[in-house]
Amino acid sequence: MLLVWLYGVMVVGAVSRSAVQISTEFDKAPLAYSLSAVAGLVYAFITYSLVRGGETARRAAFVCCALELAGVLIVGTWTLVEPSAFPDATVWSDFGVGYLFIPVLLPLSAMYRLRKGVPQRQQSEG
Repeated sequence: MLLVWLYGVMVVGAVSRSAVQISTEFDKAPLAYSLSAVAGLVYAFITYSLVRGGETARRAAFVCCALELAGVLIVGTWTLVEPSAFPDATVWSDFGVGYLFIPVLLPLSAMYRLRKGVPQRQQSEG
């Protein structure tokens, strides 16, 4: 439940931030704002998959979390190596420092949880 809540918060944060930035100052940093929008969509898909449940959704969420982690690591490294490519920050800049490193910690936590699977509820006898 905590993962769903955290991903939901990240959806709201990333989507609202990128929507405002894209609609008001897209020409300032189109790559950064587009990447923030992509991050929001990724968070939304993972949130949906976690809420939906089931084996297929669990697998889809796991793959999407792995892609999210790769994105955070690539963009985070890119923003450190070539800061001029990002005149403004993305959700994943500097490994998510602007979001208290949640963007790098969340997919790791989710993948750990999803890898373990969801335990079956025990049937009550009666």
